[in-house]
Order: sequence, then structure tokens, then C-alpha cells
Amino acid sequence: MGRRLRYVPPGALVEVTSRTLHARYLLLPTPELNAIVIGALGRAQRLYGARCCGFSFLSNHFHLLLVVDDAQQLARFMGYFKSKLAREVGRLYGWKEKVFGRRYDGIVVSGEERAQIGRLKYVLANTVKEHLVERLAEWPGAHAVQALLTGEPLEGIWFDRKGEYRASRRRKGLDSQEFATPETLTLDPLPCWQDLSPEKRRERVAQLVREIESEAAAQRKSTGKPVLGRVAILAQDPHNHPECPKKSPAPLVHAASKAVRLEFREAYALFVAAYREAVEKLRKGDRAAPFPPGCFPPALPFVGG
Repeated sequence: MGRRLRYVPPGALVEVTSRTLHARYLLLPTPELNAIVIGALGRAQRLYGARCCGFSFLSNHFHLLLVVDDAQQLARFMGYFKSKLAREVGRLYGWKEKVFGRRYDGIVVSGEERAQIGRLKYVLANTVKEHLVERLAEWPGAHAVQALLTGEPLEGIWFDRKGEYRASRRRKGLDSQEFATPETLTLDPLPCWQDLSPEKRRERVAQLVREIESEAAAQRKSTGKPVLGRVAILAQDPHNHPECPKKSPAPLVHAASKAVRLEFREAYALFVAAYREAVEKLRKGDRAAPFPPGCFPPALPFVGG
């Protein structure tokens, strides 16, 4: 089955998920990797302008909530971020192959408040809902919860590897920290929370955290399953992978109501129909075939608007 056409309405909230190759623990949450993750996100945000509303990084996958202008901005942001992260992961953990098995999944979240809050809750619940730790604050990896609760920006590191390489050809004994630049990642509110005060948004996040931890505790009590814990997590070999990694199909859209879900499906169907019609004209030699706005025509520039 081929991948869906990328369809992102202007200014949409998008949930991005990306998994490592074979679900290997190549994103093992060490302090070094945490600084790299935040630094790469901060640099990508500064260069391409996507607004980040939340994130969570587990050992073999990550989730982002981004507000983007269109599919091109999302593609540029994610291409830059994943490329930089993959190179740094390879250096850090001695991995010579691909880090990510395939392109990210970007799923549009509807403008409904319930849908947006639900996806933020899902993203934040990662690490606790998998019974890795009891509380979100105990997770040793990169996670948005503390920044959302305090409103403070996150500080990371971006390494200038080209500069480091050029300098290494002139002299020996280099310290890689000479080529480390601080980067700041600022979190934006959900679109549905734009009109709330910062204090009110932090209260809403704190309520979500309480719900997440309470629901996870109730599930552990009913199943008798203990948490893995920080020590066991950090003791994992980053080259290993779970025996049976979880896989589930990605939905077309995250919506709170059936009506909005059907409306989005209809809009996507019209988008696909217009795209295929333009492709057929292009195949027949018509290079002026009108592609729908917001798409990537084959071998042609992105169509804005």
C-alpha cells in the first residue's frame, strides 16, 4: 500500500510521529541526547518557523505537535530536524546504518477543542501510559511537560559539525564543545488555547498531568504490571529492540466528532481527485496542468496558496 498524499490545510495542528529503524532504542534518553534533541528542534523552529505545542521522545519513537502553514513548511522542518538528529545519534551511539526506518507520519488534528486537547494529552501521556515510569517528571528523556507547566523555554545544543571537521584538518586535540551553540526551543499554546492567559494554560496542563498519572496508576493496579523504571531504561543497549514492537495504522485525521471527520475525508478526496487529474494531464505533456494548492507535484515545485 502506497503512502497517502500529504494534505495539510493552512495553519493546521499536526501530530507527527516517527519511529526508529526496527524500533531500536536509538533514542535512549541520556542527557547528551536530550540536549541534542532540544537544540535540533530549536534550530529547526528558528529556521522554518513551525510552532511546537508539545513533544515526547521515547527510546524508539517520538511525537510532536506542530502548527504549520502548509505541507512544505512541515516537510522542511522535519527534514532538517530528523537529518540532524540521525547524524548526532549515529555519532553518540556508534550506529552506522539508518536511524529512522521511513518518513514521519503527519496527521492533521481538527480545530475542535476536544480533539486538540485529546492529542496533547496523548503526546504527554507517552512514557507513563507504557508503564515506563510512574510520573511524567520521572522520565529521563526529552519531554514537554515541565516547560508547559512552568512556561519557561527549553535550552539545547546544536553542533557545527562542518566547522569541527574543517578545524580538525588543521589541528588535533579538538574539543567538540568549541563548536556547540546554544539553541532555545519555545513552546506555543494549542490553537484552541490561544485566547487563554498563560496561567490558565498551565492550570489546564496540570489537570491533564493529574488525569494521565491517575489513569496510568489505575491501569497498573488492575493489571498488576509494574513500571520499568529509570535505571532499567538507561541500562538498555541502544542497538537492541523489542521482540514484538507495536504497530498500528495511522488515521487520516484526529477529530472529536464524526461530522468533522467526514468533512475532512471529503476535502481530502477532492484534493486527491484534483491531484490525479493534474498528474494525468502532466503525463500527456501538459506542464501547465493546474495542481491543487498545498501539494507536491511529481518533479515540480511545491504548489502554495
